[in-house]
Amino acid sequence: MIRLEDTNGSAVAAEIAAERHRMGSPATGMVLNLLVLTDEENQADATAVAAFSAQEHPMRILVLIPRRGRVKPRLDAEISVGGDEGPGEIAVLRLHGELSQHPGSVAIPLLLSDTPVVSYWPTDAPDVPHENTIGAHAQRRITDATASARQMQALNKRVKGYFPGDTDLAWTMTTAWRTLLAATLDQPHPPIIGAEVSLPKTHASGHLLASWLGSRLKVPASVVNSKGPGITSVRLITPEGDIAIARPDGSTARLSRPGLPPATIALPRRSRADALTEELRRLDPDEIYGEALAGLNAVKQGRLKIDRPGTPITKKSKKRSSKNKKSGAKK
Repeated sequence: MIRLEDTNGSAVAAEIAAERHRMGSPATGMVLNLLVLTDEENQADATAVAAFSAQEHPMRILVLIPRRGRVKPRLDAEISVGGDEGPGEIAVLRLHGELSQHPGSVAIPLLLSDTPVVSYWPTDAPDVPHENTIGAHAQRRITDATASARQMQALNKRVKGYFPGDTDLAWTMTTAWRTLLAATLDQPHPPIIGAEVSLPKTHASGHLLASWLGSRLKVPASVVNSKGPGITSVRLITPEGDIAIARPDGSTARLSRPGLPPATIALPRRSRADALTEELRRLDPDEIYGEALAGLNAVKQGRLKIDRPGTPITKKSKKRSSKNKKSGAKK
């Protein structure tokens, strides 16, 4: 680790280049720039997650840590190139004083030219990421509602501030669920008339999954409270019985379908490092995520009450059934 105190962007860039030269490894293999805006408390975890992703995506990682206060503007840097943290380059930059208000002006001169830019907020994110000082320069902008103490409030901000190119790790965490559900529905099955997802009350990933099911299947979708961990089950309602995937332990799921024996499937919860690595595999806008965000308001709370053919289950349908019986008796 190379430490530079009270330095500037030019010196940081020169030191990265010099370290690359000493290692005999030019930066031409870098596939993107990753800008990470975080605080001091979370910077170690954020840097570790980014470094893990660099094993698959060699990149220049600029971790920007604003240190506000009435002090003289100063830039301190910690630089690491290659080694145990992967083939990428990491510069942890602490911006003191007035400089903390302008992370974009510090980061831009350090970006690799002709290389895509991705911005990542591992904790609190701006209301409108694409207008932010680092988001304005990025092809992709990654937030993480699951890192918030109030996940649904964070997710509602993503809805209001959405712009093509935005995504959230709460959505990426559902990839394994979406893959399994899509594969299950590739097989012959009765028509789906409703979808239900069980999750802790304010679990952002579960709400996005329910919205995705509702928008893709064109059926009513709801969320039901569970103790977790994470998403514990998905129930697809059909006239012939439920297609259900239950994962009560956060690791192994049990798939049950009408007329078929149950199956056990590995479905472990994902780490942030895995989710970030997945998101960095694409630089085009994720339109399906945008649709899932747009459909959040249509997701209902509580168990769905749907009439299956021959099985009236709602209060309204029971009253209607009773009325029909009385009418028949009079005749």
